[in-house]
Amino acid sequence: MDKKVWFITGVSSGFGYELTKQILEKGDIVVGTVRKDKNVQNFMRQYPETFFRHFLDVTDVSAISDVVKNVYDKLGKIDVVISNAGYGLFGAAEELTNQEIDQIIATNLTGSIQLIRSVLPIMRKQKHGRIIQISSYGGQVAFAGNSMYHATKWGIEGFVESVAKEVEAFNIGMTIVEPGGARTQFRYGSAQVANLLPEYNDNPAHAFLNMLNPENGLAAGDPVKMAARIIESVDVEPAPLRLVLGSQALDDTIQVLEERVRKFKEQREIAASTDFQE
Repeated sequence: MDKKVWFITGVSSGFGYELTKQILEKGDIVVGTVRKDKNVQNFMRQYPETFFRHFLDVTDVSAISDVVKNVYDKLGKIDVVISNAGYGLFGAAEELTNQEIDQIIATNLTGSIQLIRSVLPIMRKQKHGRIIQISSYGGQVAFAGNSMYHATKWGIEGFVESVAKEVEAFNIGMTIVEPGGARTQFRYGSAQVANLLPEYNDNPAHAFLNMLNPENGLAAGDPVKMAARIIESVDVEPAPLRLVLGSQALDDTIQVLEERVRKFKEQREIAASTDFQE
């Protein structure tokens, strides 16, 4: 059976690591990008014929194109792309520096956009492909103290939803994955916190501090099970546009969307009042 070629960014930890582990165990090929290879050396030793490591900083737009081209030239196809690289930035909007804002946009939003743009010509040429964008239920539900993280996730979700309509005719499916809290390094290791101002103490903007402390209870999401559901989604036809992982994430999302729709419906008269009357 022909092995699938999976291209995954950020495989050194979190979902990227677990996805890579499970895909390699089932016998497919993984091209994984990292900034440091310390955590993937076991993959390199155990799967020398099916795991290929590339160094990549997704904020380097030209490097994204170079790596994608290199992979295609070497392997002849890219069946699945999982745009996973990203991180969380916590703090009230005015606590963030310009550099912190630019960096998270370049990583979570621009990097994901450019990766998708780089792979589309390949998938169009081969007449098939699946693109999975790792987002968050924070792409639908907003919390204080997470403004720039939400900005990147709401932004990439709009981008993917639009592009999905553009490429459906080419047999390219796109899925936005919206996990809830999970026991990964995203929350307990790689999260970045702004220089906090005392004026925001006892403010909802600092509620995230409780979430980042494992002593207050671990997240409910099991990254092993979440990765398995993501992998399974690749074989679902047509591609699900969104995949919410975690019961609490789904409940919160439904509640927020139902309230949003209710408030929109209350504006029917105001909305209609701005139309030209023929």
